[in-house]
Amino acid sequence: MNPQRRRRLLWVLLLVAASGLATALVAMALQRNVAYLYTPAEVLRGDAGSAERFRLGGMVAKGSLKREPGSLVALFTVTDGDAELTVRSDQILPDLFREGQAVVVTGRLQGDRFIAEEVLAKHDETYMPKELADKMGKAHVKHDVPVPAPEVR
Repeated sequence: MNPQRRRRLLWVLLLVAASGLATALVAMALQRNVAYLYTPAEVLRGDAGSAERFRLGGMVAKGSLKREPGSLVALFTVTDGDAELTVRSDQILPDLFREGQAVVVTGRLQGDRFIAEEVLAKHDETYMPKELADKMGKAHVKHDVPVPAPEVR
């Protein structure tokens, strides 16, 4: 093999190695930021496993919202019809947050309480994330609750 060909081969090998390393680093960074959506029943059943950070979705149970006086700390219960999980948030809750509405909370499980890092409330009365709608639909079927027909606009 002549020196010019050897140099080209070395450059190609270095380029392949660098692109492989970059791909591995990007994949590791994305994996760390992935947050799966679970319902309270799935979390209590252990489906969330040892996921350090995940999303909890469901409805805010009526009568469950309690605020600590003089602070932003709020405690509320998220339910999916099968189970309930208490959520603690020290963030400002969204304006659309209220009892009886769908919510998606990102955070970590600490003991039997979910510690929220971010609370997302639905933006209008008909919106619900597809993942959550599918899981809530299964709960409605399980408990024989009539599901309202979607509005046609």
